[in-house]
Amino acid sequence: MATIRTSERTHKILQSLSKSLNKSMQTILDQAVEEYRRAVLLDKLNDEYAALRADPDAWKEVLEERRLLEGTLADGLDSDERF
Repeated sequence: MATIRTSERTHKILQSLSKSLNKSMQTILDQAVEEYRRAVLLDKLNDEYAALRADPDAWKEVLEERRLLEGTLADGLDSDERF
């Protein structure tokens, strides 16, 4: 376990959330950091896709690859079988 410094305001918010949610401050902070990590990852992914779409040649390659892969998920499966 590591110790981190937070502002007094953040500490009070964590205490309040801890009481109202009946969770430890560590659990709340862990969940918040994980949610933030995911948001940053998705923002980065969106930026990368925007850059890809801005390049007509690269985007054309992506669309062509998708077209080639379309319908391959069911290859070799019984079409009558219910999943």
